[in-house]
Amino acid sequence: MADKSAIEWTEATWNPTTGCDQTSPGCDHCYALTLSKRLKAMGSPKYQNDGDPPTSGPGFKLTLHPSSLDVPRRWSAPRLVFVNSMSDLFHEDVALEYIAQVFEVIRETPQHTYQVLTKRAQRLSRIADSLDWPSNLWMGVSVESRRYAFRIKHLRRVPAAVRFVSAEPLLGPLGELDLAGIHWVIAGGESGTNARPMELEWVTELRDTCTSAGVAFFFEQWGGRTPKAGGRELEGELWDQLPLKAAMSNGHRKETMAVV
Repeated sequence: MADKSAIEWTEATWNPTTGCDQTSPGCDHCYALTLSKRLKAMGSPKYQNDGDPPTSGPGFKLTLHPSSLDVPRRWSAPRLVFVNSMSDLFHEDVALEYIAQVFEVIRETPQHTYQVLTKRAQRLSRIADSLDWPSNLWMGVSVESRRYAFRIKHLRRVPAAVRFVSAEPLLGPLGELDLAGIHWVIAGGESGTNARPMELEWVTELRDTCTSAGVAFFFEQWGGRTPKAGGRELEGELWDQLPLKAAMSNGHRKETMAVV
């Protein structure tokens, strides 16, 4: 976990689980896999299982960390907290009971706003009714290309206070998206040695779709060899919008939009 984060759309990270396996092309150059190997080599106790074979496919073994559950309770000042930057809370190997424990911590720390992001949209929608959803939890799905836009349909069934889409890394045009019931969209390019390029038209089309639908839009980065190699401006502007209600309630200062 980190009290500060370099990710533009959040302020801190909290990892009650680590590890994952690849489920779609957006995972191909996973930063978490690279970082976990580095942390394991450095002797970080939390990452000593990482690098072991996952349940299926390329990746690194998923591990639960109950000792990390209380970390947000020690943060008094309000934060935007990205949950599981090094994992996926809705991975099949994370039991429903453990997800419920994570939700309980979220509920008991209302000074923070939590952002949970998954590629396991089908499992998310399947178990959503079995969870008690805190009002300070934002739920999102990753949609890296048109092929995975179906994840938005699953997200729409979830009774989260804020529902968001992460088009990062954006690997192709998303075309006409139905953003009904969606409050926020993040877009960004891939970074790293083998980063796949992102086209201007893909991003501007998505921005315009959000603008027309009254959905907050956040442009993370162009990406490249390093995350900030291409900067953050889109046609000469910074797009830092957050969903209005939740952002205002915790005093976050970025531009806000899209009443929810």
